[in-house]
Amino acid sequence: MQSGSSRQLTLDPQDPPEIVDRHIEHDDEEETLFERYMLLGATALTGVALLLGWSLARLEIIGSNAEIAFYALAYIAGGTYAARESVVALWNRSVQIDLLMVSAAIGAAIIGHWVEGGILLFLFSLGNALEHYALGRTTRAVRALMELSPDDALVLRNGVEERIPVGQLVIGDTVIVKPGERVAADGDVIAGNSAIDQAPITGESMPVDKVLGDPVFAGTINGLGALEVRVSRLAHESTLAKIIKVVQEAQSHKSATQRFTDRFEGTYAVGVIGGSALYLAILTLLFGFEFSDAFYRSMILLVVASPCALVISTPASTLSALANGARQGILVKGALHLENLATVKVVAFDKTGTLTVGKPSVTDVIPLGGASGSEVLRLAASAERTSEHPLAQAVVNAAGGRGLELRDSSDLQALTGQGIRAQVEDEVVLIGNEKLFETHGFQVDAAAHASADRLREDGKTTMYVGSINASGDLNLLGILGVADSVRPVARMVIDQLHDIGVVKTVLLTGDNERAGQAIAHQVGITDVRAGLMPEDKLRIIEELRQEYDNVVMVGDGVNDAPALAAADIGIAMGAAGSDVALETADVVLMADDLTKLPYAINLSRKTRQIIRQNLTFALSVMSILLVGTLVGVTTLPLGVIGHEGSTIIVVANGLRLLRGVPAITAAPMTVPRLAPAGN
Repeated sequence: MQSGSSRQLTLDPQDPPEIVDRHIEHDDEEETLFERYMLLGATALTGVALLLGWSLARLEIIGSNAEIAFYALAYIAGGTYAARESVVALWNRSVQIDLLMVSAAIGAAIIGHWVEGGILLFLFSLGNALEHYALGRTTRAVRALMELSPDDALVLRNGVEERIPVGQLVIGDTVIVKPGERVAADGDVIAGNSAIDQAPITGESMPVDKVLGDPVFAGTINGLGALEVRVSRLAHESTLAKIIKVVQEAQSHKSATQRFTDRFEGTYAVGVIGGSALYLAILTLLFGFEFSDAFYRSMILLVVASPCALVISTPASTLSALANGARQGILVKGALHLENLATVKVVAFDKTGTLTVGKPSVTDVIPLGGASGSEVLRLAASAERTSEHPLAQAVVNAAGGRGLELRDSSDLQALTGQGIRAQVEDEVVLIGNEKLFETHGFQVDAAAHASADRLREDGKTTMYVGSINASGDLNLLGILGVADSVRPVARMVIDQLHDIGVVKTVLLTGDNERAGQAIAHQVGITDVRAGLMPEDKLRIIEELRQEYDNVVMVGDGVNDAPALAAADIGIAMGAAGSDVALETADVVLMADDLTKLPYAINLSRKTRQIIRQNLTFALSVMSILLVGTLVGVTTLPLGVIGHEGSTIIVVANGLRLLRGVPAITAAPMTVPRLAPAGN
């Protein structure tokens, strides 16, 4: 059985863009299909020739010479592929398992056991064909990604619509995406709105609403609305192209287990040949066996000692797991990282954009002086509506979320270090800190101070809201609390990590201690390191690595790049379209979905479990067959069936990882909601 028989799809950087854009090496694909069907045809011819020769001879329709001619045809059909692989390997000064099978079949023919040798080649050829087909499923799972990008795009140039190949798109082109079509290129929505199925890129199960300014990705599926998209990346630079490249490179990177079995194969194969020769000598010289009987048993030893199932155990599992992860929006950049994820002890998280959504939002509205919460929020949003400051946008979004109708405003003034002042219809609105109100002759009372302090203790930014009426009187109307919201699933994910055996979770943040502790308390993390610069995060990761065996860092892939690189495994969050994340991290979660983190760890552990099952099973079958051969119980057909059957079972067991992994369950989290605004 050929070791590592799965074919890798490769991109040649020298290829012209129109070839790379399709992401398919057609020659490689055609070669793989040809080999698969050639092996199936050769297997069928082997079986037919073997059956005809045996049956016609038994019926005395043909003589012995014609019978041997049929057997020779079976040998040629069933052994040509393995013989070719053996010769190529020998030319490159290596020994493959194919040589053992061919040698055993030829040896059987030499001593007149044509039928047994033919059965060996028939089952060996059938096993090779099935292995090509089975492992081809993992390749086809990746090739399905390659077929996502459409061949052409409807582009609007100089007011005229025309269809052109995607390879001819240039940055700045306007592409029209009709309902139900696939997006042809990465870009930004400039007209229209729709819901887009991003599952092929991010693994998200639900369509994502897209409006003006939102990014879209090549290969995603448009919903019911028409969109106009301005192209931001060339086809061969799209997120989809980068995903395919990462997956292809990951397939070519071997885990420690696979590297060991690959090194073991060549040396072991030479040992088996030498051992069979020694076994033949012992049987004839020491035990007095007839040469033909001893030679027959040494041929059996060649077959049953061949480590086909052992060698294929790891790649069959890891390739399936890599394809599974890619479908879930989890890109693992190599089997080594997939293997290491299973032993993670510590997970360190960046705060902003990882455990939080990365955007401030209004969390509390505290009305004062008889005003209602809705009045306070509507007045503040009316004053802030023309500001582009993130805190101002948070206030406006909160008012919009409550359906509040904003009032006309003008004369917005930003007062450095204090806040803003704006005219809202017939009154002046002040939004800011205590100093803003002090400069206007107003002293914030102790009760308001106490309310603001409680918000600050929770790590929230506070803003006082007041107004000056036509008579010149300044009234404090309320307090707004603004914070970067915790992801709703963050607490559940932390609980899941602890449930599956992660011994420690750590929060690393450049924010102040109070803000870090507030977020950590909400998500269930007890170890908080705050006020950190990027180099501080790097130092802490190195300290954790010295204390624990395996440390994972989860960040956004930009300012966390040093820590991601220093960790045993760096995991980048929400990396769709992010070049830095794709280049820096070892594992990339394409969507802003923290739940993929425990899934990835669980996938890694399931992969390890299946590899162990495969190795144990393969070694057990080999040991039983070897003992049976040494005591004279195992026949050549029985040895072939046991050998090839175990190989097929091992491959099929590894392919189970294409279906998914068991779900991780944890107690549901009660999501904190915006504090009531009052009446």
